Amino acid sequence: MLNASIVLYKHTPSEIKPLVETLRKAKNVSTVFLVDNSPAHNSEFEKMEAEYIFNNKNLGYGTAHNIAIRKTLAQNIPYHLIVNPDISFEAEILERIENFLNENAEIAHLMPKILYPNGEIQYLCKLLPTPFDLIFRRFLSKKWTKKRTEKFEMRKSGYDKIMNVPYLSGSFMFLRAEALRDVGLFDERFFMYPEDIDLTRRLHAKYRTVFYPDAEIIHNHAQASYKNTKMLYIHIVNMIKYFNKWGWIFDKERKEINKKLWTSISYK
Repeated sequence: MLNASIVLYKHTPSEIKPLVETLRKAKNVSTVFLVDNSPAHNSEFEKMEAEYIFNNKNLGYGTAHNIAIRKTLAQNIPYHLIVNPDISFEAEILERIENFLNENAEIAHLMPKILYPNGEIQYLCKLLPTPFDLIFRRFLSKKWTKKRTEKFEMRKSGYDKIMNVPYLSGSFMFLRAEALRDVGLFDERFFMYPEDIDLTRRLHAKYRTVFYPDAEIIHNHAQASYKNTKMLYIHIVNMIKYFNKWGWIFDKERKEINKKLWTSISYK
């Protein structure tokens, strides 16, 4: 059994309705939380088969999801799904994922294979990032950074087998509640962007955080910070907070985890 949460910001009911309907079709979904960071209340969301939570301000991505996660923990629901509004999938995969996690108690976080609408793979299994990977690389030519990007995104792995990965995308996070009680929820100092890296990393230190290619979803990935100056500023500010927390150049844990992962997928 699981709860699911979707964080909204100026979304319309028509944009969210298909995802809510998919979640409600899944036999193992208990409650769908719509956590709204928009500036205005929208009573149309209250007509959906979901619990609508209006925050009256933009709390940020992780903080908003934490509101729903705390409800899941209070209800003793064993799993919580973080899902972006622009995700689509077949309802049955949620039961398949839950069955897999029931059989593998050491897994705290699972991400399925994520595809673009045209069927191409989104390379969202990543090593723990350095400042170059998250800040400086984006300002350089892709030609200059191609080899490093392919290594950072673990492309040599083939994305065709289950892998224990320290950095998984926040667009679809199937989380074990017991592990969240252990390591904590999203770090609310991050308004947006590195909260998924931070949470996956903390879970990875004590549990397995896996890529599961036997289930596929579609993500219409917007990459807002590449198109919007304000979002780019937010991106950089929060990445600075991330490296202030974990270390810029000297991060022994990052070095050890990445080295172990490179070895496991035959990086040289």
